[in-house]
Amino acid sequence: MSEKVRHILSLSGGKDSSALAVFMKGKVPEMEYVFCDTGDELQETYEYLDKLEFFLGKKITRINADRPFKHYLALYNGVLPDARTRWCTRMLKIKPYEKFIGNDRVISYVGIRADEPYRTGYIATSERVRAVYPFVENNIRKDDVFKILEDSGVGVPSYYQWRSRSGCFFCFFQQRIEWVGLLERHPDLFKRAMAYEKSDPLTGERFTWVEGESLAELARPERIAEIKAQYAKRVASQKKSQANLGLKDVFVEEDTGGAPCMMCQL
Repeated sequence: MSEKVRHILSLSGGKDSSALAVFMKGKVPEMEYVFCDTGDELQETYEYLDKLEFFLGKKITRINADRPFKHYLALYNGVLPDARTRWCTRMLKIKPYEKFIGNDRVISYVGIRADEPYRTGYIATSERVRAVYPFVENNIRKDDVFKILEDSGVGVPSYYQWRSRSGCFFCFFQQRIEWVGLLERHPDLFKRAMAYEKSDPLTGERFTWVEGESLAELARPERIAEIKAQYAKRVASQKKSQANLGLKDVFVEEDTGGAPCMMCQL
């Protein structure tokens, strides 16, 4: 008797993994859809997952971390995660996911597109997990992803109106303009993120989400105006070389210190 193989598609709440779920609907009847829920996602993300679940006609399993972010923050002595350490992804996403799959043989469906060969998805520590890339195999690119979501009626998450990717509300990969968006749309969450920042009274070392700038400093009206002006300038510069910008192009990247965590933001 052959060993059972689990087929798992992990969703981040972002466009690529969501489009992959739509694309794969009905192709693998035994597909499991999962979402690693840190408990600190945007409300828009949860709403979008409910919408996607309705379309799929299949439950999306929520995998919860065994401890909240605050627990691990204390464990790391108040040092916030950043592009180098990324302990939040490891402790709140990867470990719970690996516990969920156990020692089972798994085929993991990853939403990396054909136009981004430089990206890698979740790298399994077990040889019993094999990743497959349907978008790469079918030459599906960024424009195709948006078409898949639009044609299905699922559309894109509403947070794309002001944010370029999924992830926790305090994700350190957010651009400054996105922190401004969080402040304007979710001031309560902005205050919660701000409360995690601190300074060492002995060394003067600061632990902030944005390198070289606290959220309290970023939230000053004059600073907000400056950030918006700088962003508008970047968008105007891009428009000179790219005509007909749509929703998929609304965000012009600033340097946030590395590539985003794929398990959080694919």
